Formats: sequence, C-alpha cells, structure tokens
Amino acid sequence: MKTKDSSRKWMWWFLGIIGAMQLYFVRELLAAFALFALGFGVIALVIGALYMLHHGWAVAVERVAESQHPAVLTTKRAVNSVESFAVRGALATVAGAEELAKRAVRRTNSAAAR
Repeated sequence: MKTKDSSRKWMWWFLGIIGAMQLYFVRELLAAFALFALGFGVIALVIGALYMLHHGWAVAVERVAESQHPAVLTTKRAVNSVESFAVRGALATVAGAEELAKRAVRRTNSAAAR
C-alpha cells in the first residue's frame, strides 16, 4: 500500500507540474498576443491620424481655393503672375540655349580656320 501512495503522490506532482507549465505557456501566449494587438493598434492609430490630417488639409485647401476673400484673390493673382513669369523665363532659357548651340565654339585668341 505504501508504494501505491508514493506513486500516486509522484503522479499528482507530475500532473501538477504539467498543468502549471501549460498555464504558464498559455499566459505567455496571451501576453504575446496582447503586445502584438497593442502594437497593431498603435500602427492603426498613427495611420488613421495621418489620414485625418491629410483629409482635413485637403478640405481646407479646397475651401481657400473657392474663397472670394480679397486676400485670397490677391494671392491667386500674385501666384499666377509669378507662374507666367517663370514660364517666360523658361522659354527664354530654352531660346538662349538654342542660340548658344548655333554659335561656333572658339577660344578667345584663336585664329579662324582657313
């Protein structure tokens, strides 16, 4: 009878250790899941915040573009005049580059070829 009790005692200890290990493993898995869920939640929050900022900026720009406020109209005129000036400057640069390409390239003190 004594050997039966001793073996039962070891059996219960073994089952208890296996159960404790399983509970520890489950606890570790739940902790890892919580960390991953928290990480993905933070990423989703950042992406959502960036989307909201972008959308709010787009709405604000549309409202300013449609505005008839004198300051906005003056700014639009100034931007358009700078844009047309830049286009004329770009065309002048292209024309100047074509003119330079047509010229013969010589050193300053060289004689003309015969």
